[in-house]
Amino acid sequence: MSTFRLFVNALITLLALSAAANLSASAQSNSNASSAQATAAAAPCRASEAYRQLDFWVGEWDVQGPKGKTVGASSVQLILNDCVVFENWTGAGGSTGKSFNLYNAQTRKWKQVWVDNQGNMLEFIGEFKDGAMRYSGESIAQNGKPVMDRLTFFPLAEGRVRQLWEQSPDKGKTWNIVFDGTYIRKKQ
Repeated sequence: MSTFRLFVNALITLLALSAAANLSASAQSNSNASSAQATAAAAPCRASEAYRQLDFWVGEWDVQGPKGKTVGASSVQLILNDCVVFENWTGAGGSTGKSFNLYNAQTRKWKQVWVDNQGNMLEFIGEFKDGAMRYSGESIAQNGKPVMDRLTFFPLAEGRVRQLWEQSPDKGKTWNIVFDGTYIRKKQ
């Protein structure tokens, strides 16, 4: 299946989740529920702590590499009644990408789908554990061989966020850093 088709399927899934949440909200708001329950039903993701676990990443960011050099900028927003954490990435070299991060209440796991302007796509499943959002997945390296991926978001002091992406070509025996960036909030 092509990367574009996988991306379209991921978007359709996100839209279906949004529609289901909206239908559920409409049905509940027609009941005799209290005002607080009606508010939670209208925006179920806003009312759930689980959906808020990645909110520390929401904002407008300059992103620096480990040596302090600017490697890009990112705009991270809540969309679809705050059910999705949506990233718009622009690399210093002109690359662009988008990620959709959403919590699945049934599995109690997070999912990230990343797509860039070169047709690359990555999918991760994860959870907020030990003070960080920890995703993992598998992808195909440029040499055509499978690799394990690890993507971690660490909330840091002063409202910063560290994103660390690592890959293992040997089923987790060794890990290589693919990206290590610190997100620094833009001054307003």
